[in-house]
Amino acid sequence: MEAVLVTGATGFIGNYVVARLLQLGYRVIASSASAEKAAAMPWFSQVSYMPFNFNSFDPAVNYYEYFGKPSRMIHLAWEGLPNYKSDFHTEINLPRHKALLANLTENGLADLTVTGTCFEYGMQEGMLNEAMKVYPANPYAIAKNELRSYLQELAAERGVSFKWARLFYMYGKGQNPKSLLSQLEKALANGDTVFNMSGGEQVRDFLPVEKVAEYIVDIAIQQQVTGVINCCSGRPQTVNQLVEDYLQQNQKTILLNRGYYPYPDYEPMRFWGDDTKLKTILNHE
Repeated sequence: MEAVLVTGATGFIGNYVVARLLQLGYRVIASSASAEKAAAMPWFSQVSYMPFNFNSFDPAVNYYEYFGKPSRMIHLAWEGLPNYKSDFHTEINLPRHKALLANLTENGLADLTVTGTCFEYGMQEGMLNEAMKVYPANPYAIAKNELRSYLQELAAERGVSFKWARLFYMYGKGQNPKSLLSQLEKALANGDTVFNMSGGEQVRDFLPVEKVAEYIVDIAIQQQVTGVINCCSGRPQTVNQLVEDYLQQNQKTILLNRGYYPYPDYEPMRFWGDDTKLKTILNHE
């Protein structure tokens, strides 16, 4: 049975990616920094779990052997979020993620999928496609973009099948408690009559996390389509519409105090992903 290594397995996306791989019959090697958190996951007894903390990275170790010589790897791990503006991403995260992935590919890993971010596109508006030049404008996006560039060259040199799943926005159970819908859920649970939010006119590309995980797995288990692949819905939607749909689906009401928070200064007002390349994978074209 083909073995797939998933780093960041206990994270918001990782939890769903592991579940999806198991559903499809893959043997999963799950990794994260906290064995205790992993042991509490519903899938723990169905995977081979290998703890790994970047703080203890040792260049003398053959990590391909350490992780059980996986056929494929889905690299989701990334620390320090959601603080996108911290230099931690470029000064600490970037070099150690480079080192781990270089070690794995040098020692035998032949198929690598890594998650990127729509923030790599910078402040560009409208529909964003993979052929566009990128202008990352915060440390998180800069670090991710530099990692992508480095891995593309490394993969070409070493004959590794490399896929970069560029993520947009997602929501669902287990998301960051500071995220919009988590805050809305909390307000409703507390019986609040008013919910403070931004103006809500931002246009984004939203997907439920289950669908994001499904797409990441679809991207990872094929080799025909490589390079940067937008992991997105391809549909523009306002934040207002997302909130209103959530309230309607859950049959809840609350007064929306729009304009309470300013719009973020690290992202444009209107952007969404072009899913044409993704569809070639989903439709097996």
